[in-house]
Amino acid sequence: MPQLHTLSREDKDFFSLVQKAVITNPFSLERQHLDMKIAGFPAVKSGPHDVETTVAVIEQRISALEKEHDNIIQVYRNEDRYLVEVAVQFWFYYRFRRGFDRHIRKQEHAGDKPIKLDLCKDMQEFLRTRGFEEEGIQRVIEHSFQFRRAFHFINRNLVGKSPAMRQLRYDLWNNVFTHNVDLYRRLLMNRMEDFSSLILGETGTGKGTVAAAIGRSGYIPFDMKKQCFVESFMQSFLSINLSQFPETLIESELFGHRKGSFTGAIDDYLGVFGRCSVYGAIFLDEIGELSHPVQIKLLQVLQDRVFYPVGSRQKERFQGRVIAATNRSLEDLRNKQIFRDDFYYRMCTDIIYVPSLHQRIQEDSSELDDLLEVIVKRIVGEDSAELTNLVKSVVHDQLGNNYPWYGNVRELEQCVRRVILKKRYSGDMKEPDETPGARLVKAMETGEITAQSLTAGYCKLLYDRFGTYEEVARRTNLDRRTATKYVKSWKQN
Repeated sequence: MPQLHTLSREDKDFFSLVQKAVITNPFSLERQHLDMKIAGFPAVKSGPHDVETTVAVIEQRISALEKEHDNIIQVYRNEDRYLVEVAVQFWFYYRFRRGFDRHIRKQEHAGDKPIKLDLCKDMQEFLRTRGFEEEGIQRVIEHSFQFRRAFHFINRNLVGKSPAMRQLRYDLWNNVFTHNVDLYRRLLMNRMEDFSSLILGETGTGKGTVAAAIGRSGYIPFDMKKQCFVESFMQSFLSINLSQFPETLIESELFGHRKGSFTGAIDDYLGVFGRCSVYGAIFLDEIGELSHPVQIKLLQVLQDRVFYPVGSRQKERFQGRVIAATNRSLEDLRNKQIFRDDFYYRMCTDIIYVPSLHQRIQEDSSELDDLLEVIVKRIVGEDSAELTNLVKSVVHDQLGNNYPWYGNVRELEQCVRRVILKKRYSGDMKEPDETPGARLVKAMETGEITAQSLTAGYCKLLYDRFGTYEEVARRTNLDRRTATKYVKSWKQN
């Protein structure tokens, strides 16, 4: 047994800082400040941080310990051992992140069949020589790949510098890993099925992309012998648009059916809940279309984790996560009793709001240009400054800076295709329903609004966005009863 040692005060303070960075949301300003502090730079309020410098400083500190001791994980005790272990994991993650990125791309191409992890032997050797045992090696590989997967899908697919998009990425990371990564790893890593999510946003804002980022970022075990993960993350996410099916078939699509259970059921059929794996997630789009009887059956799945296929008395078990989305306001869904209260309260563990494209551009004018670059690359398969500049020129010249983008990102994607084909886009000329925001702006421009109505309108905007009177009260610094009164008074205007 190796002789046990303790860290110096200086080393302990440094590795404590690293540990704090590891458990902090990477899309937060706090994490940026921590990385800068680790690297020895003064903290900044905004702007990208040089993570390479941060990693290099951590590597140097670990290498200094290795000059004194072999198997450094094994020679420290208690908290010191934990701090060194976390720092090595941080270094491991960044050392092999490009290898994880390649694995993500290869797995996306391969689809549902899990593929072998390249550099697996190098990863094992890196950890083993620093004192990790087999179980610990497996755990580090699993955690590191999950973190990289989540960062990949959140950061790559949800671009934008606007405050609303920065908040969205921050919220999604917390949805996957909770507010504390260490808490998640110790207690919740394989118990996230009870955390349902409801995604709100206008049509075309990218709610499906948000759902996929959550669904493909869950924990998946690693098989050390086969050197691959037990399941492809491409297989772990299932999606169904409930508005595409008539009422009579929705239950079958969700829960499956047995042969002969109704006219046309010529074979057994496995619904999405039957196809979802223990590591997977189901995305129910347009959940506002569910009837009350189906909501009751879905509620049973969420509460008891069991369901019955149509025409069967055989209980089936479901262990995945449920993610749902709607473009309808929570106020309408609940006040018109489209959503049962018990169903809503079971679905609202986390409510995520996806901002409109108009809001994003209003907050940051560069948002549109960034999105155009991404969309052009997605269409042609590579960066193309020629096409991107063409589209930007047409959009800016023919639509101007204040075009409202009624169809959001989905409309923008079609705009890019139209410009590539015809070199023009005149926009969507429909007259949209007047939103509370539009009514407020019009009233303020004409000077025909009282302070009380202005407050009521703002409260209504917040309620439509966040869905609860409590959140309106928190953001306006009003008590709940007053916030509720303002929201309801605007509704009557």
